[in-house]
Amino acid sequence: MYNELTAVDIQKLKEELAYRKSLLDGLHDEVKRAKEFGDLSENDEYKTAKRELNANKSRIRYLEKMIGTAVLISIDSPPDAVGLFDEVEIYYPEDDEYRTVRIVTTLRNDVLKDCISKESPFGKAILGHKVGDTITIEGNGGYTYPVEIRSIKKGTDDASLPISKY
Repeated sequence: MYNELTAVDIQKLKEELAYRKSLLDGLHDEVKRAKEFGDLSENDEYKTAKRELNANKSRIRYLEKMIGTAVLISIDSPPDAVGLFDEVEIYYPEDDEYRTVRIVTTLRNDVLKDCISKESPFGKAILGHKVGDTITIEGNGGYTYPVEIRSIKKGTDDASLPISKY
């Protein structure tokens, strides 16, 4: 298993990992403090502190695995084709609607902000295409729909997009 990440992705992961590790002593101290309140079966502070410590440790393991399996990728793409971090205006002829999306690494996927993973069916379908191309997107259950690329604004990996916490 490996993760295709940019240099900025890897740097963001390393920064979060350092931050998470810096929290460990304080979280351990909080567990010890809460444990002193007595009966652990009814001690909500202890349960909460333990849950926070375990969540932090889990995130540390995830970050270490992501960094350890990362494969560095380039964001270079032809100037007239959809590439990583580009903003792409899409036209949906069936609905007569437009939408602007940004193609990002899976680590920075956020569909609520129209940041679409290059690994998603939609992202995979439009990568490498040019203005004027009509592409058929294959959705769940065999559902397909056409989209047309209306414009491409070349982007950069500027670190403004946060990494996903999920």
